[in-house]
Amino acid sequence: MALRFIGSSPEEERRAQFERLVREHEREIFNAALRMASDYADAEDVAQEALMKAYAAFDRFELGTNFRAWILRILTNTYINEFRRRRRTPEMTDWDSLPREELSKVAEDEDNPELAVLEGALDAEVEEALSEIPEVFREAVLLCDMHGMAYHEIAAALGIPIGTVRSRIARGRALLQDRLREYALAQGLI
Repeated sequence: MALRFIGSSPEEERRAQFERLVREHEREIFNAALRMASDYADAEDVAQEALMKAYAAFDRFELGTNFRAWILRILTNTYINEFRRRRRTPEMTDWDSLPREELSKVAEDEDNPELAVLEGALDAEVEEALSEIPEVFREAVLLCDMHGMAYHEIAAALGIPIGTVRSRIARGRALLQDRLREYALAQGLI
């Protein structure tokens, strides 16, 4: 039985429980978002969006289970959905609205255009390849390879047997390898 403070409502208690769990895992949540987004501002956005979704669904979270796995799965799905949305909506930039430091960064990149193109190319190719594989494989691969979760944690987070986790990770990695093979050959990586 959970402790209940005098004068506190069940909603206030639930909010306090959510806040406590988030504070306990906040560094890990943000670091995972940063690994996915590779940009501080985007990582903040995806982490905040995931936390809002988690808070809205917190009544379905079973206390005593693995909060870390639960929140990282929400974070991963939020990032994937945001990536899909951005692919459908091209980003437009008005040169006049760019801060001076951004303009100088663009000028530096113009000195070595090959480097500027190659810096972001692999990430975009990997993200595109990830978006093309079926979600069941993508989830398992992201939770394992991006979040560093153990197989038993992934099994708990996805509600599937550990053997299925192993199978999905192996198949997901194989699908990624197939999709990225042409790119790697074209770039002289293999």
